[in-house]
Formats: sequence, structure tokens, C-alpha cells
Amino acid sequence: MMRFFLIGMGGGLGAILRYLISGWVQTWSKSIGFPYGTLAVNLMGCLLIGLLSGLAESRGLFGPEARLFIMVGLLGGFTTFSALGNETFNLILSREGLLAFLNLATHIIFGLGMVWAGRILATILWR
Repeated sequence: MMRFFLIGMGGGLGAILRYLISGWVQTWSKSIGFPYGTLAVNLMGCLLIGLLSGLAESRGLFGPEARLFIMVGLLGGFTTFSALGNETFNLILSREGLLAFLNLATHIIFGLGMVWAGRILATILWR
């Protein structure tokens, strides 16, 4: 039960940080045509998960509870794009270049397809 609490607390904090940072960057950019806030959060999340997973692997920095709070909860609530980047990078490190490419391509192509399908479903169900 404690694991779920740690993940939930980290996730809530990560979501709040995503909202604040994304909004600040979007306002600062003065752009209405490009989602700079989302881009900034995704890139920051990738940098943080790379840094923290590297420290965890090389220095044994985090115990299991801290990993759940930080990696799964905090960074997961901040951006799941960081998990995609980290998992894809791990595939590259494992010399699984084709799987890394398929992982990215599948997420992007099917992700966009599911957004499209959801929009169609919304139009059909709520006319």
C-alpha cells in the first residue's frame, strides 16, 4: 500500500509542476501557434530521467521507495514522454536499434491514430 502512496504523491507533485512550468514557458514564449510549454516539459523530463537513472545505475543513488516516488510518480506525473525516451535509450544501449525505432514509431503513429479515433468517437457519440 505504501508503494501506491509514494507513486500517488509523486505523481500529484509532478502534475502540478507540469502545469506550472508548461504554463510559464507558454506565456513566456508568447506563442499561440506552437506548444512550447509541452515541449519544454517533455525535454526537461527526458533530461531529468536520464540524469537520475544514470546516477541510480552508476552510484546506487536511490532505494526502491525513492525510485517509485521520483521515477514513477514525480517524473511520470510530470511527463510520460521521459519514460518513452528512457526506455528507447535503454533499447539502444542494449544494441536493439530496430526495437528502439519500432518503439518510437509505434508510439507516435498509433498515438496520433488513437487521438484521431477518439475525436471520431466523440463526434459519433455526442452529436
